[in-house]
Amino acid sequence: MSLLSNPLSLSRFQPLQNILTCDVFSTGTNGWMALMPNFTQAPNFDTRDSIVVKHQWPPVMLSSATYRYPGTHGALSGTYSLKLSTRKVVNPYEQMPAPGSLGHTIKRMSFHHTKRKHLQYEMWFSYTAEQDHVNSEDDLGGLSENSVRAFGVGFDLQERGSRAFAGVRYVNSVNGKPHRRWQYIHPSDTVTDKEWAYGTEGDWCKKGVDPLWYGPRYADGRHDGFQYVPDGEQELCYNETDCKINWLYFRMKIDIEKREYVELQAQDRVFDMRGLPIYPISAYARIEGLLNPLIWVENDAARRVFFYIDSIVISQD
Repeated sequence: MSLLSNPLSLSRFQPLQNILTCDVFSTGTNGWMALMPNFTQAPNFDTRDSIVVKHQWPPVMLSSATYRYPGTHGALSGTYSLKLSTRKVVNPYEQMPAPGSLGHTIKRMSFHHTKRKHLQYEMWFSYTAEQDHVNSEDDLGGLSENSVRAFGVGFDLQERGSRAFAGVRYVNSVNGKPHRRWQYIHPSDTVTDKEWAYGTEGDWCKKGVDPLWYGPRYADGRHDGFQYVPDGEQELCYNETDCKINWLYFRMKIDIEKREYVELQAQDRVFDMRGLPIYPISAYARIEGLLNPLIWVENDAARRVFFYIDSIVISQD
């Protein structure tokens, strides 16, 4: 049963006037898929040359959230949720992400309403580290909340002749130390295209594009692809063991007419983001009208971490 056919379920959301997509993952993947690299390199359809290795990203899957002790958690709206995961690899925070240390998903859409002002992203989600045994070499047993470095939500948009990445991420841990702060996508004024691509001259990616894995990072938690949300410190609900998950509410609203952020809500806390700009990028060929929502998760230790999404509503007015 979809949220649209169940008013009691839809009441968990606060959609704008026009609902663009209403996805309950217990009914299937609903068009969400792994964020794949571009296989455009001749002669064997290899991946495009890049400083960032992108072919080790784990796949996206449906999951009943099964763990060794509790068995099956299921989802908030049924049995299955959409699950992102990482591999057991990690680099220090201030380095580029290790191949496989990020998990991503994307839904490939386009605009169809001719008049549009606001765009809103809502979801119910949960996250945890993999439940495993104590390892004397890396001490991965017990509560492992700090194994989750960050997770993020956003849009890859192109309209009116320019492209923009708009979104937020929750920086949970930096090199094993709790950080617990929200950041929004906006590149540093001083970072160059070369610095954005980790010192690579002529990399295809430009400043502002793909901040999920591009842009210099610093050991104190800063990132040249993100800025801190004002008063953005928050401790999210994370249960006492890695085999217990709690479903959390998320909402982000942006003004696509003004190209500004408007509001962020996580659980019952609302952050005022009015006036914070969305950074425009020169338009790319053949993707005018792009409306691609994104989700990603990154680990902060050499262990797998999981991000679950029960349901998503994207709306506009």
